[in-house]
Amino acid sequence: MNQPAELYACLYAREFPAQTLLRLRPELHSKPCVVMKGEPPLQQVCSLNTKARLLGMTHGMTRVEVDTFPEPVLLCRSHKEEMAVRTILLECAGGFSPRVEDRSEDTAFLCVIDIAGTKALFGPPEMLVRNLLECVRSLGISARVTVSSNFHAAVCLARGLSPSTPFRMIAPGDEPKALASLPLTVLDLKETQAETFAVWGIYTLGMLAALPEKELIARMGQEGKRLQQLARGELPHLFQPVEAAFLLEEKMELDSPVELLDSLLFVIGVMLDQLILRAKARILALASVTIVLTLDGGGTHTRTVRPALPTTDKQLWIKLLHLDLEAHPPQAAILALTLTAEPGSTSKVQLGLFSPQLPEAARLDVTLARIRAIVGEECVGRAVLQDTLTPENFRVEPFTVPSRDSAGAIASQPRASMRRLRPPETTSVTLQNRRPSMFFFRERRYTVERTYGPWLTGSDWWNQTLWGFEQWDLVARAQDGGMICCCMTRDLMQNLWQMVALYD
Repeated sequence: MNQPAELYACLYAREFPAQTLLRLRPELHSKPCVVMKGEPPLQQVCSLNTKARLLGMTHGMTRVEVDTFPEPVLLCRSHKEEMAVRTILLECAGGFSPRVEDRSEDTAFLCVIDIAGTKALFGPPEMLVRNLLECVRSLGISARVTVSSNFHAAVCLARGLSPSTPFRMIAPGDEPKALASLPLTVLDLKETQAETFAVWGIYTLGMLAALPEKELIARMGQEGKRLQQLARGELPHLFQPVEAAFLLEEKMELDSPVELLDSLLFVIGVMLDQLILRAKARILALASVTIVLTLDGGGTHTRTVRPALPTTDKQLWIKLLHLDLEAHPPQAAILALTLTAEPGSTSKVQLGLFSPQLPEAARLDVTLARIRAIVGEECVGRAVLQDTLTPENFRVEPFTVPSRDSAGAIASQPRASMRRLRPPETTSVTLQNRRPSMFFFRERRYTVERTYGPWLTGSDWWNQTLWGFEQWDLVARAQDGGMICCCMTRDLMQNLWQMVALYD
């Protein structure tokens, strides 16, 4: 079967540090904004928006030079936010093709998508490009897309394309003509190479492509041949795809410490818009939202909100977070915040023709949140018996609504079997917060991923109040990736750990 011809789409977003900081700050879109890097007083402009560029600001300006302009908005560069947005864009590109290569630069995002053979899924390349640009714009990023059958031709054209042109396609065989007018700066030349071409009077890719090949190689070696192939759009490329993890997370470093909850909720609302948008793109909902607040002084404040059913209702999430933060306020001013969401299936409600309408799940979540704020977290939920012999021992868990499919799947799962070790084998265990975190068993080191227990048993038949043994069920992973499920005991009198059973 014939392989589809090579076809690449290059997604390029310039001024990436500025776009990253402004996507969650809509109130600054109409103001001239510059992003500063470095330590005071040696700060310099590394990125800026269009408003600042129209006023005459440029890259490399110092803080003193920027202050001469009328009311500029100064932002500090955030590498954490840039990394988070880069992951989001790679995830967006991965929705159009599983083969995506990241070629991002210091102040620009650049990735190349292998779109060969995607016509049956997304239509012609023009339609795919328009859908890709619409998806990227919905994330708050302005970008351009170029399409070519040559990898490097698409990259060079994207770097040199005018900001007023959102996308452009190069027909197969037209690469030299399409690249001829681009400046040599799109090739990432070394300083010595740029000086050499300047002395020769070579300023565009067309002029470089027209040089005699043998004479160019004689003066610059094989590097000169490679640059000429780039200028002609003929250099082959070994595609190196990356796989972006699907992570519903948004990060934001605040420009100044925030103490008022209303101001914080405004920022949270913008971040929730992005999380819900990305979840809907995969036909998912938000099952839980975890907010991590970085406090003035170095501490953090973490809260998790989980409604009864996954939902994409923004107002419901804001109300639940509002009630939770009111009941558990941070103890210092907030410097940064991170929102992480757990994806879940969209909830479906089947109403009967003659049955009464059920109350909305959102109302129940808000009501329970109000009750928790009054009586406490541990007093609201459903009672669950503890796996212990102690009478009248139970815990309170949050309300959940399991689906029929999941209940049937759990009932049909096979039971695990236990193999007891006779005699038990002594092991070395490391504790963290009084729970096993690492142990050595049969000359292999295991890191504990899940712990269940401890279950206590009496050591003396005449004194049932004296607990002598602890029993733990552990799920651990070795350095080579091997898993082990085991049962361990600890002699509290002698502080002796033993492996007593393995689960199959």
